Amino acid sequence: MKLQIVIHEAEEGGYWAEVPAIPGCATQGDNIEELLKNVREAVEACLSVSVDQPSYGDSARVIEMAGASCA
Repeated sequence: MKLQIVIHEAEEGGYWAEVPAIPGCATQGDNIEELLKNVREAVEACLSVSVDQPSYGDSARVIEMAGASCA
């Protein structure tokens, strides 16, 4: 799986990053190497959170779609 990571320079020094595909997934680091290590840990933590399956009404349809690739 490939994820887009948006890296920002922090005003107080160092860097912080966010993962737009995973709302709330963000981290920081003093340098790029530390930031990338922390991003991997943050993504793993965000994806490992247990989420209750939502319940839908009887008339709802739930489908899954594969993402389209743009070339």
